[in-house]
Amino acid sequence: LLTAKEDQLRALNQQRWIEVPLQMRHHVKANVLSTLGTEQTSVSIAAQCVASIAAVELPQSLWPELIQTLVENVSNASSSEGLKSATLEAIGYMCEDINAEVLQPHSNSILTAIIAGMRKEEASHRVRLAGAQALLNSLEFTRANFDVNDERHFIMQTVCETTQCPSTKVRTVALQCLCRIMSLYYHHMLTYMAPALFGITVEAMKSQEDEVALQGIEFWSTVAEEEIDLAIEEADAKENHREMPNPSHHFAKGALQYIIPILLLRLAQQEEFDDEDDWNPCKSAGVCLGILASCCETDIVNNVLPFVREHIGNEDWRYRDAAIMAFGSILEGPDQNMLTPLVAEALGVLIQRMDDPSVIVRDTTAWSLGRACELFPDVVLDTERMDPLLQALLKGLDGEPRVAVNCCWAFTSLAEMAYIKAEMTDDMEEPPTFVLSPVFAGLLSKLLNVTDRADAGTANLRSAAYEAVMELVKNSPKDCYPAVQQTLLLILERIGKLLGMASQVTATNKAHYSDLQSFLCATLQCLLRRITVADAGQLSSDIFQSLVLMLQNSSAGSVQEDALAAVGALIELLGPGFLPFLDTFHPFLLAGLRATSEPQVCTAAVGLVGDLSRTVGGTTVAGMMDDVMMVLVQLLSDANVHQSVKPHIISVFGDVALAVGGEVFQKYLEHVLTVLSQAAAIKYDKDDQDMADYVMELRDSVITGYTGILQGLMGDDKKPSPHVMAIQNHVPIMVGLIEVLATDPNRTEENIANACGLLGDLCCAYGKDIAPLVTKPAITAMLQEGRHAKQRKTKTFATYASREIRNLN
Repeated sequence: LLTAKEDQLRALNQQRWIEVPLQMRHHVKANVLSTLGTEQTSVSIAAQCVASIAAVELPQSLWPELIQTLVENVSNASSSEGLKSATLEAIGYMCEDINAEVLQPHSNSILTAIIAGMRKEEASHRVRLAGAQALLNSLEFTRANFDVNDERHFIMQTVCETTQCPSTKVRTVALQCLCRIMSLYYHHMLTYMAPALFGITVEAMKSQEDEVALQGIEFWSTVAEEEIDLAIEEADAKENHREMPNPSHHFAKGALQYIIPILLLRLAQQEEFDDEDDWNPCKSAGVCLGILASCCETDIVNNVLPFVREHIGNEDWRYRDAAIMAFGSILEGPDQNMLTPLVAEALGVLIQRMDDPSVIVRDTTAWSLGRACELFPDVVLDTERMDPLLQALLKGLDGEPRVAVNCCWAFTSLAEMAYIKAEMTDDMEEPPTFVLSPVFAGLLSKLLNVTDRADAGTANLRSAAYEAVMELVKNSPKDCYPAVQQTLLLILERIGKLLGMASQVTATNKAHYSDLQSFLCATLQCLLRRITVADAGQLSSDIFQSLVLMLQNSSAGSVQEDALAAVGALIELLGPGFLPFLDTFHPFLLAGLRATSEPQVCTAAVGLVGDLSRTVGGTTVAGMMDDVMMVLVQLLSDANVHQSVKPHIISVFGDVALAVGGEVFQKYLEHVLTVLSQAAAIKYDKDDQDMADYVMELRDSVITGYTGILQGLMGDDKKPSPHVMAIQNHVPIMVGLIEVLATDPNRTEENIANACGLLGDLCCAYGKDIAPLVTKPAITAMLQEGRHAKQRKTKTFATYASREIRNLN
């Protein structure tokens, strides 16, 4: 009754609890606390109740005695095992569910209880497990404790001692704590690495207990990930002439010679009939190798290559597979010039391994070939190597689904790289041909046949095959256009057949039917972006009717989203030629906008409003905009609409203004400007990065919306239209937003570019009247930053704004 998965229902339940009379709440809390330790179940319901009530009351500074009561439960020598365990469970749930800022003032007390439960003197494994789990959940808000040497030493000593507990479950959670500590407090770990962490985690990697081994491997994956991030920060600091406050300790490089042999042996310990979805030390070792390769770069090659050379031809399939997995895992990170001859040497062996008697080896080989296609195009696109590679991959498409999936991925990478490497002159929009042209039509046909395999639903094969088809279409040169035309006809035929089967859909095959619709819509969308207007015009009515039928007959959000995206591609292709379909499509557009329970559908519909405004435009769309604008404004004021939709709505106002012009758009101004000014005023907590990212996206959308509205009101004439006076009283809000963005440390180059564009337009529209607003120091500094930016767009817009400001004098 106190909690729920949905935020809105949970908030309602919590409010109902607060409205319960005080004496009754005290009575319930006292009974729940007294129940701790009395249950016979392995999981304490009373602990969950305590945590649920705490999640409501602690943020409101209620139940002040709770933390001390819990600490005493654990610290008191006379407390039973059950009481200690249940209390620590309650603390663990609280740490997991309650905002870290609420618990931070109580961190010392909470840690006291947790450490008391974890210490090696505690005889009960059950209590130590609950303590370790509680610590794992508390690490987010114990930063102040980790910044104090003595407190950090005591915590680390306790965790390290707990990793030696005889209980596998306790050791596993203690190792999870080490992984999380490394992620959160890397800069404090130098003191502990050599004397404790290295030995503990290396021994864990060797453990015969999978749960323990997984955490040992995960520890070194975490180390490498942290050091990758630090390397990026260091490069950025160097470029901007800043000091690195917490430099990398290069733990991963120092440990390579010790941990690589363990990881390689782990790779060779796979089971023949493992479930592909099961996570085990073998798979974890492969992932860890890849992360270490990105972190340690060239240093890893000499640690791995001898194993590959020794075992790629081993009689034991496990070692063959391990050698190929190891090779594929280190292809990204080390210097490409160093790896290129090694990949060229290995390619022939890998192609041979596509005929290996072990399906696991064939699967890993196909994956490694896909990596080579993605990362070393010059090697795989070589004329002598291309034909045997293509034959091996084509044969692999007929193999087991797990093998065929990786072959599809290899073709996806091949298509993209072949297009990038194709020869073309500066005056060409697309290459006339590429190395895949001779097999292009046959390959498309083969992949489409794969989508119809009886086992295409296994291992996501159907999805992989359609993705490969789309990548081939997307990267098709001119001489492959006939094959693209034929594919369009085939996809339309498949859509027609599928729609004809609508009456046969049952509850058991409904999900499969929806998936097929989504795949075909996505493929159609891709084809429409490659087909010519002339060819599309002949089929446009059939295409539109098919998409409308999908929108009519499907309630699945994914199908609705994909169908709307395909309509968007058709709109972009036909432009004003979409006009005959506009009236028919209007109700489907409104239905998509109102689909607030499906944010992706709603967002796709908002995108279509922009597509229609930009490509059909003018008075053509003006007639249908009253309904659309009313719905858009309602969505912005609706608390139930997912926040991810709202920036798209705000941006699209600018598209509408540009399309319908200032005279028509004026009737929407009052409502639109109100919501834009409200959005511009939203602030965020600097400690909430998710909210910061959202607000920055929202601000960028507001600036884009203002820009479109301003340009729409200005008109196309050199002299601004009188319509711009309608929003002159909002100029201080616009400039104020630009100034806020100019000083925000989370700003991006894209933010700066768009702000500069609006700034220049404001100067054009209002002239000397706004000079005092746009010459403030923060704006001047932003313009200077923009003129020296890396991206051409940012430089251009900053230069434009600077010029317009100078012209005000």
